[in-house]
Amino acid sequence: MSQSLSLRPDLMLDAWLTRDVWPRRIIAFVIDLILIAIFGAMLVWVITVLGILTLDLGFLLFHLMPLMPALYYVAWLRTRTAATPGQRLLGLTLRQDDTLGLPMPARPSLAQAITWTVLLYLCFALSMIPFLLVLITRRHRALHDLLSGLTLVHAAALNRAPAA
Repeated sequence: MSQSLSLRPDLMLDAWLTRDVWPRRIIAFVIDLILIAIFGAMLVWVITVLGILTLDLGFLLFHLMPLMPALYYVAWLRTRTAATPGQRLLGLTLRQDDTLGLPMPARPSLAQAITWTVLLYLCFALSMIPFLLVLITRRHRALHDLLSGLTLVHAAALNRAPAA
């Protein structure tokens, strides 16, 4: 016999907080990539001008450019909203999975934000196969979410109770 959602409030809460999250996170990632590219282009101009002004010494800062996308993610995930601009635009926020931050929203720790970001890029390096877990896991979590202990949820849903 199958249990209905009304008999399982934890499943109902999960469904409420994570409904249609995985398509939104794809769009949010594309938005973030565009913002990273814009920020990277601005940084290239700043480093170029600095390199010219310092007689080529400033050009050494180009070696730090590969860290820029990771720093973008870690810095934004540590803000009060715990979301990148793309995630925030689509109404998503990152929360600790054990309690989902209820009743008090708990943003990711610095270690979790770094772990989530490093594993995100590792999932891309592994041919994006670990992202397929969003189709079968309970809270639609990918491998980097599972290993870092975080869940992407609707920010507005954290403040409202699910309809019975």
